[in-house]
Amino acid sequence: MHTTTLRVGFVPGVEPDRFLRRWKSGRRQAWLELVPVPLSRQREALEQGEVDMCFVRLPHEAPDHHLVPLWEERAAIVVGTENVLSLLDEISETDLSGETEIPAEHADDAADRVAVVATGIGYTRMPLSLARLHHRKDAAARPLIDGEPTRIALAWPRAADDEVRQEFVGVVRGRTARSSR
Repeated sequence: MHTTTLRVGFVPGVEPDRFLRRWKSGRRQAWLELVPVPLSRQREALEQGEVDMCFVRLPHEAPDHHLVPLWEERAAIVVGTENVLSLLDEISETDLSGETEIPAEHADDAADRVAVVATGIGYTRMPLSLARLHHRKDAAARPLIDGEPTRIALAWPRAADDEVRQEFVGVVRGRTARSSR
């Protein structure tokens, strides 16, 4: 019988479905609820108790949170399909010389930036997972071969650590119900 619910937040670009499937495949003490969290609110969602744990994009400055680094995301460049750079399989920094960059104005503007470059104006940078999330027919995302990757981590408040959260960390790290810590 499920007595509690573990609310797990995730920022755009993270696809937590595989962890939900792993969680459901075992006999767990808690329900798992997945909650989308805007990148700009990843810390506040944890601090205000909106979620119990959250897949966050680093950096995540919160010394009072546990942080388990998980995977790296490749850097990407998004351009309009009419841009000559869209013909390349991968893009390097030297390919970008002379092009206009559409920089991020705030943490949650990836879709807006993709819409701008889709009109044929410049390029924008973002993690490849975000570029895929905001895919459109008139824009192309290409890996940036010499770009700095970003990293996804699982975070939760140190004061709220418990067996259910530790069990979820195990699921995320690939432990099955039959494996030991």
